[in-house]
Amino acid sequence: MNIRADSFVARLQAPLSPDERMKIQSGEDEGDAFKEVRMGDVFALAKEFIDMPPEEIEKLLESPIHKVRVGALSIMDKQARRKKTPVSRRKELFELYLRRTDRINNWDLVDVSAPYVIGGYLVDKPRDILYELACSDNIWERRTAIVSTYYFIRQGDVADTFKIGEILVHDDQHFIQTALGGWVREAGKRDRQALLSFLDQYAATMPRTALRFAIEHLDKAQRNYYMGMKKARKE
Repeated sequence: MNIRADSFVARLQAPLSPDERMKIQSGEDEGDAFKEVRMGDVFALAKEFIDMPPEEIEKLLESPIHKVRVGALSIMDKQARRKKTPVSRRKELFELYLRRTDRINNWDLVDVSAPYVIGGYLVDKPRDILYELACSDNIWERRTAIVSTYYFIRQGDVADTFKIGEILVHDDQHFIQTALGGWVREAGKRDRQALLSFLDQYAATMPRTALRFAIEHLDKAQRNYYMGMKKARKE
């Protein structure tokens, strides 16, 4: 099977009409033409191209077409998840992600790949890079920092989620607030007291969106208590 980047794009374009393909090839209407391609089909195609080497994946990342980049990052994720993938390839994927964060510029691109490509690689290594990303001026690098910790959460290791959460807790960007709230909520399933301690310290001052996500799985009395802290601070 040909697992080059151009073959992936050709397969992705196959269901499109000749007119839609012509627009893409001419540089017109690059995103709209692909609106007929279902995301499920992108993921299915990524599974077929799971053995694509990093240099070809990078070519997909350079595409201006969002769904092509989704495909690239889905291939990276599937390689990182696969048990037989060697450590050397995991390292290449990790380095490719960090080198091309300029092309990982939407929440779904981060979420489909960061947990296993970044978090999975770092699980038995120092995690300083996540703290650097959490302080980045790039919103998607900041989201990467917190989303990557999902791999650790699955191992029952929640410390970095809450520490990075403290860095991002007052971030005013919506896509940071949703990630922060969602990930500390998930960490709280493993360590409820750590979540409550985090909320005791920050519920009054953290953005409302993040707070609502964080308290979603608490009982009604606890949710009312922490929302009350927010309301009292505002008044």
